[in-house]
Formats: sequence, C-alpha cells, structure tokens
Amino acid sequence: MSIQDFIVQITNEAILITIMVSMPGIIVSLFIGVAVAIFSATTQIQEQALSFVPKMIAVFAVLSMTAGWAGTILLRFAERCLGGFVDVVR
Repeated sequence: MSIQDFIVQITNEAILITIMVSMPGIIVSLFIGVAVAIFSATTQIQEQALSFVPKMIAVFAVLSMTAGWAGTILLRFAERCLGGFVDVVR
C-alpha cells in the first residue's frame, strides 16, 4: 500500500469515527431541544436556562455512558494508524 492510499484510508476512517462517536450526544441534544421547545411554546415560558440546563445534563449523561465505547473505538483507530504507518514507511 502506498503512503497516499494509507493517508486517504485513515482520513476517511477518521471522519466516519468522528461522526459515529459524536452522534449519541447530538441525537440526545436534538430530542431534548425539541421537547423543551414544545414545552416552552405551550406554556409560553421564555426562560433561557430552561433550554440550556436540560440539554447540558442530558448530553453529559450520554457522554459519560458512552465514554467507554468511544474510548475503545478511538484507541483501536490510534493503534491502526500507528501500526499501519510503520508498515507503510518500511
């Protein structure tokens, strides 16, 4: 495998891993934001902390629950990058 092929493969994989690891927090933030917006519209409460605090708590909870999974994926990717780099340079 040439160095250019390796770089393209690692770059594509890095983008996919970034999307995959960030997706749980983004999805939870989206659903909490929609729920808070519906609640805010029906009750006509326009408090700024009402939209920020629940999202922050929910995203923090999801990130703490998925930290092991995300760490495993990132560690495997780092091992693949460093191990593949040694093979390509030889």
